[in-house]
Formats: sequence, structure tokens, C-alpha cells
Amino acid sequence: MDENKKWFIEERAKRAVEALKKNGISAYYVEDAEAARRKVLELVDPKESIGFGGSMTLGELGILPLLEERGNRLITRLEALGAERLRQRREALHCDTFLTSTNALTEDGRLVNIDGTANRVASMVFGPKKVVVIAGYNKLVSNLEEALKRAREVAAPMNAKRLKVKTPCTTTGVCSDCRSADRICNVTTIIDRKPGAVDMYVVVVGDSLGY
Repeated sequence: MDENKKWFIEERAKRAVEALKKNGISAYYVEDAEAARRKVLELVDPKESIGFGGSMTLGELGILPLLEERGNRLITRLEALGAERLRQRREALHCDTFLTSTNALTEDGRLVNIDGTANRVASMVFGPKKVVVIAGYNKLVSNLEEALKRAREVAAPMNAKRLKVKTPCTTTGVCSDCRSADRICNVTTIIDRKPGAVDMYVVVVGDSLGY
């Protein structure tokens, strides 16, 4: 990576990390995906059960197979469907550690997410003992207005396309605030400070990860 670009990313990420800390959230900056994998393995005890939300970031990191190989029990399974998937999502509310990314992270340390079923955003704020959020530098935005715009107009259309749902944005690439039965923008959360009953960790990565 160009040194000037690397410097700019690091400075912006470090501002967000310091803001997260002021908001009561444990936060770290790491240079790349490999360092992010190491940090997650450090933060998660091998004896802990793991739940996770749908996340391209986790897939790109390849962290879930590494956790399972070393002995962590994965509650959530990507291959689960229907009633079994819903059961696993409910069980994940009681896991030791919940892994996820975020749709947007502001420089003043707020996490913004949009969900369809809301199992991911629910698990981020209450239930699991610990939440670990991994955010590539592409998720960084200046303020709350930009965060909400990014979540709805950037992340949501790509996730809808990935999930193969029938919404207008999967055709146009543009959010139309639809009323489709397949709509994935049903619940929006803003985490301003650490949730009261959850230990929260955010790992900001100097690589672009996920949507």
C-alpha cells in the first residue's frame, strides 16, 4: 500500500479507536487482515461458545474455521435453514462471544447497523457476555449522517444482492425505502456507548473488508 494512503488510514482509524475508548468500548487498531485474525484469537478464549451475525468481513477473514479448529463451539451454522436457523439465532443470544462486523463506524466512536431479522443487532447490545466487532477501514465515516447513509445506501443493497432477496435495490442498486416482504432494512441501531451488560471490543483494520 502507498505510504501516504497507509498514513491517512491509520490516523483516521486511530481517531475512531480513541473515540470508542472514550465511549467505554475497548478498541484496537491493527494494520491488516492477518493482524485482525490474531487479535480475534487473542480476545476469544478457546473454551467460549461463539455466535455470529451474517458478515462478509468474517468470511473474508476466515476466522470462523480457525476458532472451530482450536476448540470453540460455533452455535451459528451458515448451512442451517428455516426453523433450525431461527433456533440457532435465538441460542446465539446466550453465547459467550458474539462476532460480527458493522455497517458503519463514525470517527466519534458510534456503531451504526441495519438488519432485517434483527438477530445481529439484538446480539450486539444484549445477551452475549462479550461482543467482538471487526471493522475494515472502508466502514469508517465522519459522522452519524454519513453512517446512516452508508448503512442504507451502500451496505444494504450489496447485502440484499448477496442474500438473493427480491427488493428493488437488487435491480437498481439504489435504496428506495421499499415495502418489500424481503426488505432487509427493518431495524436500525446506533450504539453511542458501551451497552450496559455487554463487554464490547472493536477491532479497526487497515484493510478494506466486507461491504
